[in-house]
Parts: sequence; structure tokens; C-alpha cells
Amino acid sequence: MPTRTLTVVFTDLANYTASVGRSDREALRNLIALHEQKVAPVVERCGGRIVKNLGDSYMALFEAATDAAQACLELVSGIAGQDGFTIRAAMATGDVEAIDGDAFGEATNLAARILSKTPAGEVWMSSTSRMCMNQTEVAWEAVGRFALKGIAGDVPVYRLVPADRSWLPQGIVQAVRKGTLVRIRPDGVRPSMPPDPVILLEEFDPASDDIRTVVDSLPVVDPANLWLQAYSIAPSDRYSWIDMGRGLLIGTSEAVNRSISAVQNPTNLMTGTDTIILELNSTAHLDLVMSGLALPAVPMSDVVAGYTYDLLTDGRWANQADASVLRLEVLPGGVQIEAKVGGISVGGLSINVGQQRTLNQGDRIETPTGSHRFHHVDNGGYVGIVVSDTRARLGVADGQHVEIGREPAHPGFALPDRRGQENIRWCVGTRAARAREGGFTMDRALAGRRQAAVEVDGFTAKVIGEHKTCATHIFRSGVLNRIEGAAPLEFDDMIVVGTSVISVRTPQV
Repeated sequence: MPTRTLTVVFTDLANYTASVGRSDREALRNLIALHEQKVAPVVERCGGRIVKNLGDSYMALFEAATDAAQACLELVSGIAGQDGFTIRAAMATGDVEAIDGDAFGEATNLAARILSKTPAGEVWMSSTSRMCMNQTEVAWEAVGRFALKGIAGDVPVYRLVPADRSWLPQGIVQAVRKGTLVRIRPDGVRPSMPPDPVILLEEFDPASDDIRTVVDSLPVVDPANLWLQAYSIAPSDRYSWIDMGRGLLIGTSEAVNRSISAVQNPTNLMTGTDTIILELNSTAHLDLVMSGLALPAVPMSDVVAGYTYDLLTDGRWANQADASVLRLEVLPGGVQIEAKVGGISVGGLSINVGQQRTLNQGDRIETPTGSHRFHHVDNGGYVGIVVSDTRARLGVADGQHVEIGREPAHPGFALPDRRGQENIRWCVGTRAARAREGGFTMDRALAGRRQAAVEVDGFTAKVIGEHKTCATHIFRSGVLNRIEGAAPLEFDDMIVVGTSVISVRTPQV
């Protein structure tokens, strides 16, 4: 078979490994046979053909991307939870060469890599499949950009949306929880507007005069806070809406209602393990609050030519993450951010997913999960800091000596130790090569195990630089100053330690 443009689909039995661990050989054979009974008829009915069966995974080829998408949706939605297993699926379109019962090519590799990121019960696809399929016939939304093994660059990935599901963006989730979501329908009564509303237009025809009339009558709001619920939407309507910086919530009315109800009435309280709330001293004189990211200037010591950090949904910064809100990049020419989700604005101007924007002094970065402020710095070896208080805080009482570092003594304020080098753009030369081979990371190079300490004595407080080589700074009134020995602290000062910013706040009652 010569090389042809086809859509490659991989399906996977999501809980196969767990099933193997508790099944005998006969039960395992029955499980594999059941998997085949569910997958093969759907693939064939939708015009595809199975190329390879690996027991817990199938590879199929389709002439049309739309047929592949419909088959994947039917598989995932139709057998979710049946007989104790769940399917996940991924698809990519491109040149494929079939040889001896197997298929090869970039599309095959891409589909397999996307499958490795796809959650159980979902269908993810490449941008090539999105462009080739009938976008009015199949509902889809952007998931984000991912670093996929063996694929150059960050790859945009998209999700097919079945009629019975809707994934709420973080901006709408937060608005539901705060009571600031305003839902407007064509025939509904216009509700009153709370301060800083997030507006969701539901059941409107995006090309109708009705929606234009409603939008024109709304109060002045950030375009990122104006959302349109839609399911089957033409590409021209989709892009004319989002190109104005507005949000698009993909889902049927019934699915959106269920998702919003689930946020309003959670059945259980989930406690994540990624965010740590430090012990709060009830007699504290001040609170130390983890408040953001400090950005060292580059090039750095002939080692680091540039670097990136990803903002997570809980407000933490990571070296690199699959599911992030935005990516910040520091280069010799300045600091840029790239939107990874919708609802991002910089200095009041919305930016689309994948779009980059250079940060300027005082820019406010609005995200679905919170607001951040950029402060430009041009001394002390830093280029700027990005500030937003998190939930991680520690109270410091009179007479206490609280260490700050990667491994502080108790009671201490532990800095994040982001392991890994995937966020670093290396300089050329032997110095950078030795640093890379020696395990150099930004956090470990710039922050010590026990770098600084905060002491409270009566109604005064001070910060002490305790590390011989790693500098500690105070950011106050827009100026960054290095601590020489010790320095007095005031409320709203920011202590800069390595790549971390710690704010001095009044005690939380």
C-alpha cells in the first residue's frame, strides 16, 4: 500500500493493568474478548478498519477524520463503565504507510503519544484531525499544548465533546463558586449584575441579531469574562467570537446544566496534596506568604541562555506541566507569556490560546484562576518578579527564628525545589555542558538549604541573610535591594530568595 493521508485511531482499555493484576488467565482472555466485541463493530460500522490488536489497545485507520471522530465518541460514550472497564481514544491525521499488517508514519506516532496523555473516558486529537474533520458536525474544544516524547516542540491537542458531557473552564468554575456567574438565555428574564460578573450566554444562535442585541446591552466587562455556550457551531462563528477575546463553552444545554450543578452541589470535598498549607501560629506578629516567582536575568553565568516556567491551576509555578494556565519565558530580550487556556489577559488586553505577549512594568495578568502582577526589575541579577499570594503561609510569633530555604530547620518556610532541567535553554560551551551534566537546576543553583531567616522581637521584625553565596533580597516600593547581614522588615515587603517571592503580610485571623 502506498503512502496515503489517513486518520489513525488508538483505543486503550483504561483499567487494563488493574484488571490483569486481579484476574486469572481465563478471566483475562474473557476481558480481551469483551474488549474486541465492543470495539470492532463500531470501527467497522463507521468506515474504519482495525490494523493491529494489542489486547488492551487497538489501532485503526479511517479514510475520513469525521468518521474516525464519530467512532471514537461512540466507543467512549457508549461503553463507559460497562462491564467494569472504560475506553480512552486518540486520533491524528497525516501520511500513513501500511506494511505487513502494521501502519507507520508521523500520524501514527502522534496518535500514540496523544493517547498516553488522554484521560480515561475521553477522546483527544491532533490539530491535523481537527482541521480535516467537519467541525460543524463534531463538537470539539482545545485542551492545551503538550510536550510529547519524540515530537518536536509543544503540540496543540484538542478534545472531542460528546453530547452528554461538558468541561467547565476554570473561569466559570470560580464564578459559580463565588456567585458571580450570570446566565442569560434568549427568552429568559435579565438577571441583576453582581460586581465583576462572568456572563454566560446560553442557547443563542451565534450569528443571530438576538445575541448582538444582548451583547450591546451588557455593562462594560472584560471580554474574557463573556462566554458563549454552544455545541454545534460553524468554524466561522467560532473564530469570529473568540477572535474578540471572548470565551466559548462547548456543550449541550443539558450537559452544561449538569456540570454547573455539580460545582454548586459537590458530593464530596476533595483535598489535593499538591498545595500545602503551612501551620499558622495564632499569636503571630506577621505571616510569611508564598507569593510568586522571581525571574533571574539571562544569560546567566554562561550557563542559562533562557528558561520557562508554567503556571498551574492552583497558583504554583512548575518547570513544565502538561495542564497549565500559561507559560512564562525569560530571554535576553525580555519576559513573555504564552496563553495555554482561554480567558487570559495582559494589561487589559485578551490573548488567545497559543498567543504570546511581552510583559511590561506593572502589567496585570488576569487568568481564570487568579490575578498576577508583573514588576520589572533591572538590578540584583533579576529581570522581574510575578506576584500573587498563594495559600501557603506561615505565622511568625514574637521571639521566633524562622529559617527560609530548601531544607529549613523547624519551624521553617520551605521553598519549592523544582527538579528537572526541561525548562532551561542552555548556553553553548563547556561551562554549560558541565552544569547540565552535573544536574544544575534554577532552584538549586540560586537557593540554599538554609538561606535566610526571619526574626520577630517585640513589634519589630528583620530578615537575616545566612548563606555565604546565595543572595537574599528585599523588594520594597519597586526597588530590589540585596541584604547585607540583616535588614528590617515592614508589612508588604517581599523577600526574594532564589526564584521564590515571599511576602510579609499582616497575620491572618
